[in-house]
Amino acid sequence: MEQNFYSPVPLKHISEVSEEALRYITQRRNHEIQPLQTRWTKFNKMCGGGIEPGCVYTIAGTSGSGKSAVINCIENDLIELNPSKELVILSFSFEMLSSRTFVRKLSNKLHQTTMELYSTDHEISDDLMDKITIETLKMKDYPIYYVETSTTVEKIEETIKYFQSTIARNKWLIVFLDHTLLVDSSGGDDRKTIAALQKVFIKYKQIGTTSIIQLSQMNRNIEAPERILNPASHYPMRSDLSSSDSIFQGSDIVAVLSRPEMLQIAAYGIQKLPVQNKVYLHFLKVREGQPAILEYENNLKYNDLIEV
Repeated sequence: MEQNFYSPVPLKHISEVSEEALRYITQRRNHEIQPLQTRWTKFNKMCGGGIEPGCVYTIAGTSGSGKSAVINCIENDLIELNPSKELVILSFSFEMLSSRTFVRKLSNKLHQTTMELYSTDHEISDDLMDKITIETLKMKDYPIYYVETSTTVEKIEETIKYFQSTIARNKWLIVFLDHTLLVDSSGGDDRKTIAALQKVFIKYKQIGTTSIIQLSQMNRNIEAPERILNPASHYPMRSDLSSSDSIFQGSDIVAVLSRPEMLQIAAYGIQKLPVQNKVYLHFLKVREGQPAILEYENNLKYNDLIEV
């Protein structure tokens, strides 16, 4: 008699799923599980209380909108504002040298512009140099590991897998990527590369305690004159994201930074929001909530945003 051998995918009965859900709600209620905090209270609230494990967060924007500054702030905050958590940060920093990223951290902490720290206009005083040294010594032992050289999706996957099994084993791993369009496509299609990257992130966010925060670029449509002249078209939309479909599908949160002042917009959107010295963060996708717009004061000269 012919026998059939089947190999189904892993299954979970609803009884097991319901127990997991109840356990998670109970642990959140008892503060046994606490999302990681950032300096921005409203941002934390939009993210379900903070940065959670098992989630992919996408922050997008045009060049100069403050993406790298925001991700740098989050990187520091996760360590400094969550001292009871054992964290490891793996940062794929493809856009700039990690040493330059570190100077931005100093800029934020010391309220000095990067040009001031580079002695562009005047020599650094002994007092400021002492402060720079003190802050550097404080941060030099932070559990942050940088990858500076652009690499392929396959190498990104191997590196995350390595960290999960070694350096970040039994710890909370936060993966940063700056940014999606800089991933090495080896001469292929950027859209296919980004789609493959999202599949990797979806897979590895479910392993251990892992969170993923990626930066993405906006296309140039938002800068079109007809949109600038039409208040109803000022706000960023899903289609403004490069490779929007795969990023939207792969992300739990999608938030877009906007600096309407850079586009010479006098009043922002049909709500006529103020633009002078303002940065807006549009939450286009919130898996567990509703889209919203957060307002910030522009403090990017010190690599920071101030929540209104």
